[in-house]
Amino acid sequence: MRAMRAADPPANQPPALHVPRSLPLLIAVLSMIGPFAIDTYLPSFREMETSLRASPLQIQQSLTAYLLPFALMSLWHGSISDALGRRRVILISLAALALTSVGCALAPNIQVLWIFRALQGIASGAGMVVGRAVIRDVYEGATGQRVMANVTVVFTIAPAVAPILGGWLHEWFGWRSVFYFLALFAVAVWIWCLQQLPETLHPERRSPLNPAFLARSYRRTLTDFRFLAVSFAAALNFTAIFLYITSAPVFLMEHLHLRETQFYWLFIPVPVGMMLGAALSGRLAGRLSPKRTVLFGYGAMIFAVLLNVGFHLWRPAQLPWSVAPLFVYAIGMALAMPSLVLFALDLFPAQKGLAASCQAFLMTMLNTLTAGLLSPLANASPLRLALVSAGLTTGGLLCASLFFAKNSARK
Repeated sequence: MRAMRAADPPANQPPALHVPRSLPLLIAVLSMIGPFAIDTYLPSFREMETSLRASPLQIQQSLTAYLLPFALMSLWHGSISDALGRRRVILISLAALALTSVGCALAPNIQVLWIFRALQGIASGAGMVVGRAVIRDVYEGATGQRVMANVTVVFTIAPAVAPILGGWLHEWFGWRSVFYFLALFAVAVWIWCLQQLPETLHPERRSPLNPAFLARSYRRTLTDFRFLAVSFAAALNFTAIFLYITSAPVFLMEHLHLRETQFYWLFIPVPVGMMLGAALSGRLAGRLSPKRTVLFGYGAMIFAVLLNVGFHLWRPAQLPWSVAPLFVYAIGMALAMPSLVLFALDLFPAQKGLAASCQAFLMTMLNTLTAGLLSPLANASPLRLALVSAGLTTGGLLCASLFFAKNSARK
C-alpha cells in the first residue's frame, strides 16, 4: 500500500501513524452514505405503494423512520468513537448498514420496512460524523482545510448521483434492487476501510464515556441562546431546499410529469448550486467579513423564494422555471452556510466536536419533521411548496438576525 505521513500532523500524534494517500477520498465516500440512504430510493415511491400495499403517506413516513434515529445517533457517534476508536465504530456501522439494507429489500410490508429503515438510520450516520473526527485526528492547518473542502465537494455530489442511479436501478430491476445496491455499497466500503483505514485515535488519547459530563456539556450547548439561534438559521435555510428533496417524487412525477429516470431535473441543479455557493464562500474568505458573506447569501435566497412564489402564483409548474429558483437558492444557502456553522462552533472553542454534533442533531431533527409533517402537507401543489419554502427561509433570516443582535450586545 502506497502511503505517506500525514501533512501537518498534530504534536501529540503517535509517530508510528501512517495514512494512505486515498484517506481523503475514503472519508468523502463515507460521508456519501447518509445522502445515498436518503435519496436513492425516492424514484421508487410509486411502485413501493403498490408492492407493499401502502398509502403515499406511509411510504413518505419511511423517510421519517430513517431520519429520526439518524438525528438521535448523530449526538453519540463521535463520543462512542472517542471511547472505542474510529476504525472499530466505522467498520461495525458499515456491517450493520449492509444487513439492514438487505432487510429493507426483503420487507414484505410497510411496517417491516419502517423497522429496517430505522435501523439503517442508526448505522448510516457514523461515516460522516466519525469521518470528520478522523480528519481532525490526522490533518491540521491548511492541509486540514483542503481535505475538508474536498470532502464537502464529494458530499454535494452524492445527492445528485443517488436518485439518478436509483431511478435506473428501479427501471431495470425494481425497487428492491435499490436496497440491495445499498448493501453492496456498504460491503465495498467496509472492505476498503478494512484494508486502508488506519486507527487514527491512539488508545492513550481515548476518553471513557462519562454520562454525567456528557449530559452537562449537551445541556449547556443546547440551552445557549446564540448557539440555538445561529444553528437554527443554518438548519432552516437547508430545510427550505430539503423540503423539495423529500417531496421529489410528487414534485417531479406528478406536478412536472417526469419519469423515474428524470430526477436529474432537480438533483443536478441543486447540488451544482451548492457547489458553486461553497466555492464562492471560499473565494470571499478574507475579502468579506463572515457577517457580510451571510447577508449576501440571504440576498440570493430571498430573491429566489420571491421568484419561486411569484412564478407559481401565476403559472402552472413547468420546466425549467419551476427548478431555476431552486438553483439560485442553493447558491445563496451554500454561500451563507460555512460562516453560520463556524459562528456556532466558535461559541464553544474547547468542545467544537460536541458543538458540531449538537448542530447536526438540530438540523437532522428539523429535516425529520420536514419529511414527516411538512412535506406531505406542502407537496399538494407547487405554490404551496414555494410558500412553505419561503416561510422556512424567513425563519432562518429571523434567527440569523437574532444571533447577530445578541452577539453584538455581548461584545
